[in-house]
Amino acid sequence: MRTTWTLDSSQSDVLIKMRHSIIAYLGGTTNKFGGYVNIENNEVEDASVEFSLDINNKNDSFQQIDTYLQLQDLFDVNEYPIISFKSTSFQKVNNNINFFKGDLTIKDVTKVVELEAEFIGVNNYNGGKKVAFEIKGDIKRQDFGLDYHSYNQNGGLALGKDIKLIANLEFCI
Repeated sequence: MRTTWTLDSSQSDVLIKMRHSIIAYLGGTTNKFGGYVNIENNEVEDASVEFSLDINNKNDSFQQIDTYLQLQDLFDVNEYPIISFKSTSFQKVNNNINFFKGDLTIKDVTKVVELEAEFIGVNNYNGGKKVAFEIKGDIKRQDFGLDYHSYNQNGGLALGKDIKLIANLEFCI
């Protein structure tokens, strides 16, 4: 039996960072997330995951943490506001560590990436069930055309070639 769990955006968040800089922290209470995870026969190794996030949030509580880097400069959020991921395969390494392969779309570019997914667990909450994952991955900036063209200089520090994505995602049934 296949069960579909829906992403609970109020309990999810995403951190996007690069060496020397946190680009953005996207908390689910103020940002738009969407997605689901399908789990077959309560076995995580058969899971498929899909999620998207709207990075063009104008909410005042959205904080630009680093003054040198701006989300707009890197992601062109007005034209490409959605980052999305859809898994194509799942590999269980042990009870908690898994690897997802899937299609990641940033801007107008879709590439296959591998993300590490730590299965946090299943909980009963307010009469419903929740399942939580922490998903991490390094994304090569140039693969997605994420070049940084700000007039601000970064104090001579070299920016990383990779962007680190850390997503804490909770799904409910």
